[in-house]
Amino acid sequence: MTNVDLRNKYNNIIYKSYEILDDLEKIQVKYTYVLEEYTFTPSISIDKRFITNKNINNVFLEYLFFNYGIVNIINYYKLSCPKTITIEAGYIDDYQINFFKKLIYNGLGEYFYRNKINLSYEEFIDFKINSNKQFNFNLEEQFSGNLILVGGGKDSIVSLELLKEEHEQNKCFLFERNIYPKNMPSYNSIYTANYTDDDIVIFDAEIDSLLLELNKKGFLNGHVPVSSLLAFSSFIMAYLNNKKYIVTSNEASSNEGNVNGTTVNHQYSKSIEFENDFREYTNKYFTKEIEYYSLLRPLLEIQIAKIFAKHEKYHNIFRSCNLSSKNSNTNWCSDCPKCLFVFTILSPFIELDKLTQIFQKNMLDDNNMLEEFKELLGYSSNKPFECVGTYEEVRYACTRTIKRILNKNKKLPYLLQFYFDNYPLTDYELINYFNDEHNVKAQYIDKIKKELI
Repeated sequence: MTNVDLRNKYNNIIYKSYEILDDLEKIQVKYTYVLEEYTFTPSISIDKRFITNKNINNVFLEYLFFNYGIVNIINYYKLSCPKTITIEAGYIDDYQINFFKKLIYNGLGEYFYRNKINLSYEEFIDFKINSNKQFNFNLEEQFSGNLILVGGGKDSIVSLELLKEEHEQNKCFLFERNIYPKNMPSYNSIYTANYTDDDIVIFDAEIDSLLLELNKKGFLNGHVPVSSLLAFSSFIMAYLNNKKYIVTSNEASSNEGNVNGTTVNHQYSKSIEFENDFREYTNKYFTKEIEYYSLLRPLLEIQIAKIFAKHEKYHNIFRSCNLSSKNSNTNWCSDCPKCLFVFTILSPFIELDKLTQIFQKNMLDDNNMLEEFKELLGYSSNKPFECVGTYEEVRYACTRTIKRILNKNKKLPYLLQFYFDNYPLTDYELINYFNDEHNVKAQYIDKIKKELI
């Protein structure tokens, strides 16, 4: 079936219900979504080892679970891009409808683009609310400390280091999904930062296998705004552990889109726009006592790379490669745009011999990566659909590395020679950049700036 056929035949996805199962060992929530003749029953699970709150308001917790069920439906919505989302599990008002509609539309920008779905914001979806179920709660808990989201890459490692003086008040958050193996680089980052298993909290999310089967049968697939799932799930875990701040590591670079002349952004749910929307949503509907923000929002990827380069103990254990993370490989695949970007952005600060050891090859000397290199530089049609930095940062990194190599009278690797022969070297400075559009607490600003010296 064509995209139009799928949208017309499977035109309504229903958030039917959720069931909370609470026993001595864990809390499990089973969700039910219905797309015409197909029923999906994904679940989430929280081991009670990862819960320290002794004064849980069950109505509030249920409301958080209900809301997670709305954002989680995006995984199943993408099968046919239905015209309607019907919610029968609980009530949401117009403000909430607009929040989720905006998230779905912008968060699925890459999905729409790649599947050639051309729908305006006004026409792409309607919400139908078939429930009057309300949630009334009054919170009395006290909140303190940080819940740090850890993904195993250089960004969350920099956050771990920036917050190391508050070690005793911190917890490390991991989001695990049954479709992927255990993320060992995340655990290795946490342990290297001197945290133990007692400092880790895990949110387990199980995808319904029927989703994967339908993808193989010709239903639509594509990138979803995973960081929005992280936002809602981390809010749940912050509440269950009395944590005041949810700390992400999303940088200013994530605000730049991927397709020139459009708003399509692979990293939309990492952007300041989503961060501000989510903060406003949680202040209005959850609680003002728990705050979600990105500690690295004032910085660019190139600046984070400079800070990360100082922390050598992490150099051999970090990883941000999406391809290797899907098959439990703790190495970099060294054959994708993300690997090339990370190699390039670190090259001004870490010697190429060391980077070659980490990535198991000199990625800047790989002529097979020329097209991806041009995409990262902005000298092609689009930026790769990966979590990568801005064109200016990649050009800046290349310029810095080229000058360093030439000053040593050494031969340039293939990709850097190509850059030198075809494009101008940059004459701007990015290391002292500081983005003022952020929600970082005042006490961290000077600390972040000192790291750039």
